[in-house]
Amino acid sequence: MRPRTLRARLVAGMLVLLALACAAVGVACSLMLERFLVDGLDQQLSMSVGRFAESLEHHKDGDENEEYGDSRGQAPGTLGVRLVAGEVMQSAVVGSAGAGVRPPDRDVALVAAVPQDRRGYTLVLPSLGPYRIMAIAGRDGDVLLTGLPLQGIRSTVRRLQLAEVAVFAVVMVVTGIAGTVWVRLSLRPLERVAATARRVARLPLADGEVALPDRVPDEDPRSEVGQVGEAFNRMLGHVGDALASRHASEQRMRTFAADAGHELRTPLATVRAHVELARRDPGETSADVRHALGRIEAESARMGKLVDDLLLLTRLDAGRPLAREETDLTRLVIDATGDARVSAPGHRWRLELPEEPVTMAGDADRVYQVVVNLLGNAVAHTPPGTTVTVAVREPGPGGVELTVADDGPGIPPEVQGEIFERFVRADRARSRASGGSGLGLAIVRAVVAAHGGTVDVDSSPGRTVFRVLFPRDEPFRALDVPVGNKTSVAKDE
Repeated sequence: MRPRTLRARLVAGMLVLLALACAAVGVACSLMLERFLVDGLDQQLSMSVGRFAESLEHHKDGDENEEYGDSRGQAPGTLGVRLVAGEVMQSAVVGSAGAGVRPPDRDVALVAAVPQDRRGYTLVLPSLGPYRIMAIAGRDGDVLLTGLPLQGIRSTVRRLQLAEVAVFAVVMVVTGIAGTVWVRLSLRPLERVAATARRVARLPLADGEVALPDRVPDEDPRSEVGQVGEAFNRMLGHVGDALASRHASEQRMRTFAADAGHELRTPLATVRAHVELARRDPGETSADVRHALGRIEAESARMGKLVDDLLLLTRLDAGRPLAREETDLTRLVIDATGDARVSAPGHRWRLELPEEPVTMAGDADRVYQVVVNLLGNAVAHTPPGTTVTVAVREPGPGGVELTVADDGPGIPPEVQGEIFERFVRADRARSRASGGSGLGLAIVRAVVAAHGGTVDVDSSPGRTVFRVLFPRDEPFRALDVPVGNKTSVAKDE
């Protein structure tokens, strides 16, 4: 139930402090009033000098209804007791009718124990209630005790307390409303800082060019809110400079990758053409030369695929839209799995497909590349005999889900968080010659993101699942330059 917002905490704190102050004032006023009234009662007892108790000595014994003592001029409830040698000789209390009557013996016994020092003492008598008692020495060697009821004083104090509660309640309500308005006005500059921070938090700061919102309006730098706003504006300036520098660096890297890819296409095509020409030579060629030519051709093809992958990532990073057409995801999965079964016969392949074809709006070539890369990743990082399961399903009316699962050794936990980054491989110890380029899963994420979908991985020893979710109908435009890894450089040439 503790307030969460700063405004609520300030108002609550103010009301708590006000409530404590009101309680302190109320208690102090009540105690002071009670002390004042009790002092007045003691003064009244001292001035009476035991007159009513002294008059009890001369009363005549009679029936039980006979009056006791001289009650003339005595307030109702006045109590008188006369002691001789420590024994109660006479006692009476002025009733509501003005006549003195005998009080209960148990009350008289408590009154008789009051010290004889002309000081007032408060007693709670079982029958008569709270009393203020004072004892003085009489002229005949007796002790005269006189008491007055405290009920009137306590009733007055209670009325004061009720009035204080009513007044303080009104003050609390009025202060709460006024304080809420005042705190809201005082924190308005801080709310502008928070609104600007929320707008910055919603911006895609991870990549691309980012336009930061306007700065927070300048406030008095001598105030805490003004200092926060000034520091926030400086922070936004630093963030904007860093984002601009990063965007410029990314642009230079994209330009370099695109230029390098295009520049490498021609020499690679030339190398492969010369290799094919050399292999067509009708002359006798040694086994070592044939082996060298084969390796040159294989590495040229591998490098050509790497160039194609880099060019594709460059185009996707630049926000180039993909083709939009009706794509049969089921057919793509069947074709890709069939190709994988031929290239990796040592693995066991399973398909889990619905009875009806699953279609989506997308770029068929790029979606096919996603499936191929996921299957190739499963083959590359699992031993022969591993079962790879490819499934397609429709979790809802607005999406299509593709999963590729295997029962291989799994992905190390320290790599799972960055497995979709470029040039990241699960086995960091593998050489570049023995493994892939580390771009396959990066292309998967880029293509899926370009379709408006998501991809994630869940891996543990004996179970690895890549899950891709495509929206069924996500708008995007066609690429004006076809790219892909299914067409070789030689065919392009």
